Amino acid sequence: MFKKKRPVGLLEPSVENFETIIGPAAEVHGRIVTSKGLRVDGKIIGNIEAQPGSEVCVALGKTGAVMGDIYAYRVLVAGVIEGNIYATERVELHDGSEVRGDVTYGQLGIEHGAKLNGLMIARANESTDELEESNS
Repeated sequence: MFKKKRPVGLLEPSVENFETIIGPAAEVHGRIVTSKGLRVDGKIIGNIEAQPGSEVCVALGKTGAVMGDIYAYRVLVAGVIEGNIYATERVELHDGSEVRGDVTYGQLGIEHGAKLNGLMIARANESTDELEESNS
């Protein structure tokens, strides 16, 4: 009569360090290249790129917005992105996030209340260098 519940595979929580923080009052125009973690609570108009071979996490807070593509190891989204996401390890879309663009990922986590208007593309063992070259 009752079926056994199967455990749901969840993403392992990660602990992040952010060397650079763009506050909610800041607006940046142009390309950002980083080799360390980046947290965005403001607005970026341009691409965010991790240096080749680095395991960079880019996180958008609830007030964060990016109008451009993001190339990183891990991308955590609680804000708004108008552009594509290219993550070699994982992408997390949290409640209240909105992505208007394609999401390329190794692992994907989407919370109830997140919005995605684009394609979800699973990649296996593809580096950020290869993703950037395919975009050029």
